[in-house]
Order: sequence, then C-alpha cells, then structure tokens
Amino acid sequence: MSFTPSHGTTTQLPQRPEPLVRVNGLKKYFPIQKGLLGRTVGQVKAVDDVSFDIFPGETLGMVGESGCGKTTIGRTLLRLVEPTSGSALFKGRDLFQLSPSELRAERRNMQIVFQDPYSSLNPRMTIESIVGEAMRIHGVATAATVREEVMGLLEKVGLQRSYVSRYPHEFSGGQRQRIGIARAISLKPEFIVCDEAVSALDVSVQAQVINLLLDLQDEFKLSYLFIAHDLSVVRHISNRIAVMYLGQLVELAETDELFKHPAHPYTQALLSAIPEPDTTQRRERILLKGMCRAPSTRPQAAGFIPAALRPTADAGPRLPRSPRWAQATLSLATSTRRPLGRGSSSASLSRRSHRRFEAAPRRLRPGANGPNWLNEQPLHDRS
Repeated sequence: MSFTPSHGTTTQLPQRPEPLVRVNGLKKYFPIQKGLLGRTVGQVKAVDDVSFDIFPGETLGMVGESGCGKTTIGRTLLRLVEPTSGSALFKGRDLFQLSPSELRAERRNMQIVFQDPYSSLNPRMTIESIVGEAMRIHGVATAATVREEVMGLLEKVGLQRSYVSRYPHEFSGGQRQRIGIARAISLKPEFIVCDEAVSALDVSVQAQVINLLLDLQDEFKLSYLFIAHDLSVVRHISNRIAVMYLGQLVELAETDELFKHPAHPYTQALLSAIPEPDTTQRRERILLKGMCRAPSTRPQAAGFIPAALRPTADAGPRLPRSPRWAQATLSLATSTRRPLGRGSSSASLSRRSHRRFEAAPRRLRPGANGPNWLNEQPLHDRS
C-alpha cells in the first residue's frame, strides 16, 4: 500500500503482517440425545459461526460469561475437540484438514495452559516426566539431556532446579501453574491458548503469573489466545479483546478502544460491572434483567438485544445498522441502569497501559503496547 503526496514522492504505508491464526465460520454443536437408542433431538450450539484473526506477537483476549463458548473455541482450535464446521488456518494450513500424523507434528507449534493447575498434571509423574514427556516424543531432547532441559525450563518460570524430582502434590497452586507453563513452552511453540490460566489463583499470584507470561512472550515471540473472566486482567495483557455471548462473537476491538467506546450493549454491561477502587466515584451500573435463552433453544441468528431494540406489536426488531454490532438478536428482557454507591467497590488490578501489577515483585516493563501495526488500520469489526 502506498500514496503519492502533492510533491510527487511516493511513501510506503506500514503493512499489516499475515495472521498467524485465522478462524473462519467456526461452529461446534453438541448433540442432545434421548431414549434408549440415543436419538438426536437437538443441538447445543456452543460455538456458532465465529471468525477472528490472531497476529504474530499479539495477545487476543476473549471474555464473556460462563458457558458462552470461550473454552470450546480454544480446545477446538487445537483439535482437542473436533469442530462441526468452519476452518482454522495456522500459518496458512487448515488444522481441521490435517491427518493424525500431520496434526501431531503441527502440535509442536501450538500448546495450551489449562485452568486447573492440579488436575492438568499427572499426580503419578515427577516434574521431570511431566515437562519432559513432549520433548522426548517430538525429539527435542534425548533421555540423557532431558533432565537438564527441564531444569532450565523450571528456572525460566521462576522455580528451583531441585524441584525436578518432586511430584505435583508438593507444590502450591501458583507453582503448579508455573509447571504447566513450563510444559507449554518446552517445545518452543508459536501459539499458546491460555484457558483461564490465572482464574484459580490468588490476586497476588495472578500478578506474578501474568508478568511471567509477558516475559515469555517477549523472549519466545509468542502469540496468545487469553481466555478469562476478569476484565482487568484481560485489559492488562491483551492487544485486542473479543467479547463472546451465547456462542457468538458480538464485539471485537483493540483494548483501549473497547474500554473507552464499547459499541455493543452486552459489552457495556460487562464493563459497568468492573469494580471501581475509588469509593468517591459513582459509576453508572447497567443491570440486565430477564432470562437468557439456552444455546439449545436459541432461534436462528439469535444473540443479544436490549429493551430499546425489542420488537413492538406492529413492527419487527429495530436492529442497528452499524457494523460495530454483530447483528445479535436474543430477547434478554429489559436493561436498567443504576449508579454504584459507596462501599460497593473493591480494589482492582492496574491498567494494561502501565503493563504492570503493583502486587508483582518481578521487573516490570512500562509502555510495551504491542506491535505498532495494531493501531495502523481500523478493524473491519469496528469500522
């Protein structure tokens, strides 16, 4: 891309790199079976026509309420769960079309950090066996060198080398999650799915793990799909944020833009629920009332619709024309607003723009807001 100014010289504009991961029309339906013969009587639309890109060196945060399909997306991308339809391109190759042998080789470049740091570690195996197993399978290390490699990985995640012979039950929750991260980076992947990686940890431990993930991202040039509930954590670590609701992607924007100018009513309601540390400030709280449809009973093309857009007696639903919306149409009853009063706020984590947490004792790096190209062109979702 280039343009020619009035004096006749040509200036090259910065080009956005090719996506590392490109997801198009991803769907994952789980069948509802009844009767002795297991007859399928319906479908749970856990993920319904979701599309997004993840670029090299980027962290895409994914937020939404429980059951909206965040974890299913992460597991489907790695084919831990087989998709119903759609495509997921990793460096141009469709992961859903790979044979078992091809997928096994490609998984060296894609890893996952699970939510529960205890159940994801085999209690019968030592840390050397847990972290070194994938290295032996993929030929990264031999039986003679794997122990030294594991010790080096433990040091990178902030653990002692002597822990290599211990078992998972001998560690705290934060230490176990560090072991899970060491296992994820053991093959030097390019893309990691962080599935609620800090949700089960204390706030102070969350801060340390988040800073660890940022350090590893800088060192290994990693790209993250960061799934979480805590909007403050997501704001701190993410370059862009995707908002999920009932299996659908309702909004996708750069982090600062989404927090300053949320376009979708559901996003606005989520942001209004973030605790305000200053008890003298009164924030307008958006309360959503009514019953949310289940993914199995949602009508075709249904999603979210506030009271102002609900159908009237003589007309259909008045949907917005702005492409910043995802054309979602679920009837979720009325949305009301009320200000937060004194005593209803609690301390929150620091802003992402500072790239730090006050509770973290690690070295912190201010001002690293991600690749410059992220702000060069507007996203088509928020045009």
